[in-house]
Amino acid sequence: MGSPTLENPRAAAARLLARIQRQDAYANLVLASAELSAAQAPLITELVYGVTRMRRALDHLIDPYVAKTPDITTHNLLRVGVYQIHIMNTPVYAAVDQTVAAAPAHQRGFVNAVLRRVADTTPVWPSEAVRLSYPDWIVQCLESDLGTAQAHGALQQMNQPPPVTVREDGYVQDIASQWVADLVKVQPAERVLDMCAGPGGKATAIARCGNAEVVAADSRPHRAALVADNARRTATPLVGIVAADGCHSPFLPASFDHVLIDAPCSGLGVLGRRADARWRISPTDVTALAKLQAELINAAFGLVRGGGTVVYSVCTMTAAETIAIDELVATQHPDACAIEVTDNRWRKRSRGAQLLPQDHNTDGMFVVRYRAPHK
Repeated sequence: MGSPTLENPRAAAARLLARIQRQDAYANLVLASAELSAAQAPLITELVYGVTRMRRALDHLIDPYVAKTPDITTHNLLRVGVYQIHIMNTPVYAAVDQTVAAAPAHQRGFVNAVLRRVADTTPVWPSEAVRLSYPDWIVQCLESDLGTAQAHGALQQMNQPPPVTVREDGYVQDIASQWVADLVKVQPAERVLDMCAGPGGKATAIARCGNAEVVAADSRPHRAALVADNARRTATPLVGIVAADGCHSPFLPASFDHVLIDAPCSGLGVLGRRADARWRISPTDVTALAKLQAELINAAFGLVRGGGTVVYSVCTMTAAETIAIDELVATQHPDACAIEVTDNRWRKRSRGAQLLPQDHNTDGMFVVRYRAPHK
C-alpha cells in the first residue's frame, strides 16, 4: 500500500482558519485537535497562527482587489497566500502556485489574480495599528503607557513566533514567568500561597527551587485541576491545591510567609503566544480586571505574616494593571515597603519592574514586591 495523500498545507490552514472564524474558537485548541502530520505541522501551524495575528494587515492588502468579500474559505486562502508573500517572504511563484492549487477549481482564477496583484503592490499603511495588525485601542493604550517607540517595539516583537522554553522538569514555561517565580525568594520550610495558581507553572517552580511549602489556589476548579495535573507530571510536591476565591480566602490571616498574586489580566504581554487574544480583549476588560487585581492584592496583605512578602505580577503592560495598582497599594497599605528588584534583566517601572517583549524575547511582564508591615 502507498502512503496516504497529504492535504495541501495551504488548504488545511485555510480550513482550520475558517473553523476558528465560524466557531469563534481558540487557534491553539483548533490546532491541537487537528491531528496534523509531523511533516506538515510546522508550516500549517505557522500559517494558522500567523494569519490569525496578522489578519488586519493582510485584509488591508487584499481589500483593494476584491469587489466583495469572498466566501470564508477563499478569503482565508487569500490571507494564507498574502501572508506567505509579505510576511514569510516566500518566493511569489511558490506562494501563488501552491495557494491556487489549494483553491476550489472555480475560484482558482480569482485567487491567482488577487495574489499576483498583491504581490506587485508595495504596502502603504494608513496607521501603525494596521501595519502591526492590532486593534486601534491596544496600540493607542500602549503608546500612551509606554511611549511610542517602546510600544511599537513590543507590538512588533509579539508578531514573531515566540520561543519555547522547557524547564529541567519538562514543564514548558516562558522564561519571564520563571524569573517571576525566582523573585518570590523563598527559604526552605517557608509557606507560600500562590493565590491565582492555574495552570501551576509558578507554583511548581517555587516549590522546586526553594523546598518551600507551597499552597496553590485558583478560583476556577478546572484551573485548580490543571495545577494538580502539572504537579503530578513534574513530580513536584505541593502542600495543598485548593479551588478558592482569592478575594474571599478560606485561609487564616497571617498564615503565609509569602503570597504571590499572579493576577488575571488583559494578557497584552503574551499576544505573541496567544494569537487570537488581540481580537478578543477590550478596553472594558482592562477596567474590570484592574478592579479584580486591586481586590486580590488587598486580600493578599491579610494573609501574609508581618515581615513577609507580597509579590504581584501580571503578564501585561497597561498602566492601569501595573503602576496604577502599585499606586493603590501605596495609598491603602502605606506601611508596606516596596522591595527594589535588583536583577538587571528587568526595567525599573515605578516601584516595581517590567520586562518588555523586545528586551529578552520573552513575554511582557510586570512585577512588584512588598514587605508586609509587622502587625
